[in-house]
Amino acid sequence: MEMMAFSKIISYPFTVLFYLLFGITIVIFHPIQWICFNWFGYTAHKKSVDYLNWTLLRCLNVLGTTFHIDINTSIPNNVPIIIVSNHQSMWDISPITWYLRKYHPKFISKVELGKGIPSVSYNLRHGGSILIDRKNPRQAIVEMVKFSKYLQKFKRSGVIFPEGTRSKTGVPKPFRRTGLQTLLKKVPDGYVIPVTFNNSWKLQRWGMFPMQMGVRLEMTAHPAIKIADYEVETLIDKVEEIITSKIHK
Repeated sequence: MEMMAFSKIISYPFTVLFYLLFGITIVIFHPIQWICFNWFGYTAHKKSVDYLNWTLLRCLNVLGTTFHIDINTSIPNNVPIIIVSNHQSMWDISPITWYLRKYHPKFISKVELGKGIPSVSYNLRHGGSILIDRKNPRQAIVEMVKFSKYLQKFKRSGVIFPEGTRSKTGVPKPFRRTGLQTLLKKVPDGYVIPVTFNNSWKLQRWGMFPMQMGVRLEMTAHPAIKIADYEVETLIDKVEEIITSKIHK
């Protein structure tokens, strides 16, 4: 207990430094994204987002955060992909974006994130992700269908966190299946990459401030699964089992 209390105390100044660097990063990358998107198009904008997330990972290094990334997957080229992951904190986003960047990951996000956050909101609105109103199931389904068509057309990847919300203690919540069912049914010739995160919840053990220092954030991308090889419900069961079986107890 004493060690944890000491760790929390020394986290305060480092968290201040982290948020200063985090704020500078998202403010600087906002106009960079705008220029890339409006002057040079999709490819340049994606590169700017990739390096935004690389920089955010470097900001976490200020807290002594280390990253253990295990990508056990090989995906055929030119196929749509569904990345299915557990969700422990907001810090799951940048590792997926950077380490799986070759698959062009796009996110399913709540509509509230679509405005007011430099860089983040701009990318969500213009980078191929979708914004879901969780109070409006009809709108959510319509957006998911459009998203599926986008992934199918451009052969990109969609990221979904089927728990529906963050697991603040690392213990996984049961999958909410509706959104995932829609994606799997509408992208039948695609592949699923199950992803497991461990320890990212510890960064926010005490909330947004202070952030815990010295966290070893782990991300495992499991072997890809061909959607057409399984019935939808069987596939969801399999993916959930793969993801949760690798979460540290």
